[in-house]
Amino acid sequence: FLHHKEVSVQKTANLQGLCPTIGYLERKNPFVRGKRITMSAEEEEKKSIEEPEEDDDDEEEGEGEGEAVAADGAKKKKKKKKKKKKKKGGAALGPVKEPIQKPPARGLKDTAFTDYYVKYGQTEPPTIAVADLFRGKQLPKGEMQEYTLEGHQHRISAEEKRAMERLEEDLYGKVRLGAEIHRQVRSYAQSFIKPGIELADMCARLENKNREITVEAGLERGIGFPTGCSLNHVAAHYTPNTGDTTVLNYDDVMKVDFGVQVDGRIIDSAWSVSFNPRYDPLLEAVKEATDTGIRTAGIDVRLCDIGAAIQETMESYEVELDGKTYPVKTIRNLNGHSIGQYQIHAGKSVPCVKNGCDESIRMEEGEIFAIETFGSTGRGYVIEDLECSHYMKNFDAPHVPLRLQSSKKLLAHINKTFGTLAFCRRWLDRPDGGSATVNGPTSGKQEKYMGALKNLCDVGIVQPYPPLCDVKGCYTAQYEHTIMLRPTCKEIVTRGDDY
Repeated sequence: FLHHKEVSVQKTANLQGLCPTIGYLERKNPFVRGKRITMSAEEEEKKSIEEPEEDDDDEEEGEGEGEAVAADGAKKKKKKKKKKKKKKGGAALGPVKEPIQKPPARGLKDTAFTDYYVKYGQTEPPTIAVADLFRGKQLPKGEMQEYTLEGHQHRISAEEKRAMERLEEDLYGKVRLGAEIHRQVRSYAQSFIKPGIELADMCARLENKNREITVEAGLERGIGFPTGCSLNHVAAHYTPNTGDTTVLNYDDVMKVDFGVQVDGRIIDSAWSVSFNPRYDPLLEAVKEATDTGIRTAGIDVRLCDIGAAIQETMESYEVELDGKTYPVKTIRNLNGHSIGQYQIHAGKSVPCVKNGCDESIRMEEGEIFAIETFGSTGRGYVIEDLECSHYMKNFDAPHVPLRLQSSKKLLAHINKTFGTLAFCRRWLDRPDGGSATVNGPTSGKQEKYMGALKNLCDVGIVQPYPPLCDVKGCYTAQYEHTIMLRPTCKEIVTRGDDY
């Protein structure tokens, strides 16, 4: 009865009044409707505009031909809808090309290309959202390394462990998406990081591109933490505040450290930039030390053993500067760390030196770590110094009654815009206050907030992270990767052709 071709619109409407089930079935499944009903008034009007002569003829023709025309109209409509969806999806994919552009800076592999992403059909510079670029395709995986600790070599082929991994595909997909965004953003950044660029401009371009191809959506996805661009003796946690006009010079060594987050899954990776070849041994020492830490890492591995392996590799190098030889020292109070959801430091620290932590602390299956090492030509120890730019709400922040209205307002802005992710003063000064999705493009800027920010730090809700500095006049370098300890193997998700 429901599939009869001759059911009229009026009759069906009457039947819906008598039997709600028919109306319900039609709403849930449009194929329940008769062919005459699928020819809606909107479709008939559209057809009359596009093909007026054929429409007049159809009225004079028999039922059978009318049904055929309706079916043809429905097919045409479907085709047009597909075209609209394709346009709505964003920029069309570019042609697949071979990367050709080399970075101007040192400290990267010979296989590094600043336009490496064009091999996936990305535009140059990248403008297509990475999620759209790989829609319907498998995201690139990181470098796979087998576990070497005795008793764990079987994991790579264990069917039980593979089954466990299949249950975590959603998590792996989010982490790999963030890692691919990081690779594309940093490759783009490597094309314009040159002597003479203002660090504030460099950070703005990098972060805007990060927001663009991540399709920034507040806490759902976007930037993981502020872009660090620490120079020379400053090892970490420096990003320019508003009004800072610091310029990158030929003889500088800069550490570029930025993050991406997808559903709170933070990608943390960093590399060092130099232009003078005299710093090559320093950068090589730190890069090799980081790779040693990654090779040593694994399920049930003691964190102190990783630190010992890192230090041994790092301190086997030396650097000659202005006729004087300096041993490369591991910065002993800077560590790698475990990463949790919306939590950049999730509780475990990976030391860079021997006996750097309790011998009982081990890595565990399923954990995500940032393995990072710092080398220095100075004393190998950093202290807090200079003007603070990095801040972060404490993950376990206590509930503290606030008296200042300005503090309440700023905390509300931090909660909705950043949550427990790190932020910087430069973002608070933006017209969108750090997120156009959350605050609107021009409605988020924070005014005269320094007193409120200090108050939030004083009561323990927000933690300041000032720049970390070795002795002035020395040089420091950093390399860092994010790894996943999967049941079958460890995956260096941020590994790329550059480092």
